[in-house]
Amino acid sequence: MMFDVPKILDIIKTRNAKIVGLQFPEGLKRQGPALAKEVEDKSGALVIISGDPCYGACDIDEGLLGIVDVLFHFGHSRMMDDERIVFMEYYHDVDVERAVINALPLLGRKVGVTTTVQHIHKLDEIARTLKNADREPIIAKGDSRVTYPGQVLGCNFSAVPEGVDSILFVGTGNFHPMGMRLARRVPVVAADPFTGEARLVDIEKIVKQRYAIMAKAMDAKKWGIIVGMKPGQRRMGLAKHIKDLAGDAVLISIREITPDRLQSFKVDAFVSTACPRIAIDDAGRFPAPVLTPIEFEILKGKRKWEDMAFDEIKGG
Repeated sequence: MMFDVPKILDIIKTRNAKIVGLQFPEGLKRQGPALAKEVEDKSGALVIISGDPCYGACDIDEGLLGIVDVLFHFGHSRMMDDERIVFMEYYHDVDVERAVINALPLLGRKVGVTTTVQHIHKLDEIARTLKNADREPIIAKGDSRVTYPGQVLGCNFSAVPEGVDSILFVGTGNFHPMGMRLARRVPVVAADPFTGEARLVDIEKIVKQRYAIMAKAMDAKKWGIIVGMKPGQRRMGLAKHIKDLAGDAVLISIREITPDRLQSFKVDAFVSTACPRIAIDDAGRFPAPVLTPIEFEILKGKRKWEDMAFDEIKGG
């Protein structure tokens, strides 16, 4: 689906916006200059594109937001209520039926159906394909952080239903289905609509990796507690809670959390209260172990080892 230029122009006109911001996830950035030129030519407004990384609806360019009349944030569904931000969803018009059919032999009869916003418009088609194959699709509503029933985020699986035999995730990548597998402890089948491939999600490798990192942090004396500064990732209350449990600890605020930026802090281990992906995606590159809050609480005896779960950022 192309960008909805008429809608963008209408919003600019209605708001009498003179300076307009455009923010894109990495996969859409290359289309930014052409869209910016078209919007400028047709609206007369000055358009500024955010050049900072953008990983989700939680990742708003607050610096750019402060100097524009309206900020169009592309590729993600609404997460926060701010009248200055217009969330412009972006859908992939790809055939999902083949991937769902290939997933059928791996699914139980009662199936929780999930996907990301890029394929959310295909949810009815996914459910219909399952029904035609004598499956019972269950689509659940998530919390306030989630816009649509059946939608999952990298940090929130509240729309994953309970009491099902298996979960079907239609989308790409490993992170979402892996998180769901840890969150619900039932089989998760990932179906890629672009390749048609369907596979049962195996979390054994990642669980072993996380246990190994926790073991490295077992004897840590000095802790760095990371406070994420992106608007949808700030969990200051949780950071204070972790600091109280840690004893010798320092709070560190960071917007872009990278191995290089942690290098200067002489601590034995970190706990990240920002995006749950941070501790996992770059696990082997950090200068010291980086734990999730749940992993830290296990080390401190506040949770049992068998209660290992994926860290989620919950809404209301």
